[in-house]
Amino acid sequence: MSEVGTVEAAAHRRREQRGWYVYDWANSAFSTTVVTVFLGPYLTTVAEAAADPDGFLRPLGIPIRAESFFPYVVSLSVLLQVVVLPLTGAVADRSRRKLTMLGATAYVGAAATMGLFFLGGDRYLLGGVLFTVANLAFGASIVVYNSFLPEIATPAERDRVSARGWALGYLGGGLLLAANLALFTLHDRLGLSEGDAVRIALLSAGVWWALFTAVPLLALRRRAAAPSERGSAAVTTGFRQLRDTLRGARAYPQTLLFLLAYLLYNDGIQTVIALAATYGDRELLLGQGTLIGAILMVQFVAFGGALALGALARRYGATRVIQGSLLVWTVVIGVSYLLPPGRPALFFALAALIGVVLG
Repeated sequence: MSEVGTVEAAAHRRREQRGWYVYDWANSAFSTTVVTVFLGPYLTTVAEAAADPDGFLRPLGIPIRAESFFPYVVSLSVLLQVVVLPLTGAVADRSRRKLTMLGATAYVGAAATMGLFFLGGDRYLLGGVLFTVANLAFGASIVVYNSFLPEIATPAERDRVSARGWALGYLGGGLLLAANLALFTLHDRLGLSEGDAVRIALLSAGVWWALFTAVPLLALRRRAAAPSERGSAAVTTGFRQLRDTLRGARAYPQTLLFLLAYLLYNDGIQTVIALAATYGDRELLLGQGTLIGAILMVQFVAFGGALALGALARRYGATRVIQGSLLVWTVVIGVSYLLPPGRPALFFALAALIGVVLG
């Protein structure tokens, strides 16, 4: 390729990379405003309003403590992701409709998130179903989103591009969360109930997700699949590849061990993120303002942390950086179990450490 052609190709990549970054900005509103802060405590309150005098719910005839409903919903959505996300990735890698897949999964998730505005009274099942759909679509969209990275960045660029995407995501999620913190804090002056403020915050996350998803959909280019893998053939080939991979995995025990470890530690991290606000509210007796402030701080600390960890990964290798981050995660989670109630300073200190390694 000529020097001019090389420069033009690099310019095209940078334009796509900038558009790609914005999807992290878009979807992080769901992670912060919905998953981490507002939905857990609010859905638990709705579930308690629907519970019988003994504090139990009976969805599908199964007795569940009202305060356990949200953790069960989180677990269900993660289990569904274990089944759906590998299939999504296998199809995305071969489909020429990858951009359509990104838009479809993102807008299904955003629509389900906006539907949480109607959560109230004793409609806990509505909240459970909408969150499950939104979280499943969120995970699927991230898989499709990540599949663009090898197409828009050279191997030497990938750590930097990935880190910038993460960093922009924390910044975007943090900005919307700051606005929702102001709304929640001032709800009395605005003539809103606390529940109304929460429902508006949930709605805003879905709107934010939907609006900014348009940027990567316009910036990323469609790339043709192999002739034999177009249309339904891409889906068939994706399923076949996943089947063959699972069948042949026994010949690669280290790969199986890695996948199992990833499943466990990623599930653990997602559980901590989803239940942090509920744990702080119910067990540590911290006010909603304290919780939102701590999680807001995490977003901006994580913005710098993602950039710093990206630089460390380029210098020392991604494996060492991930191992160090997981060690910090393990220590922080162990210490958080021992936190005494009503000690916001300690909660903020642990939140700051999580923010550093979250990226």
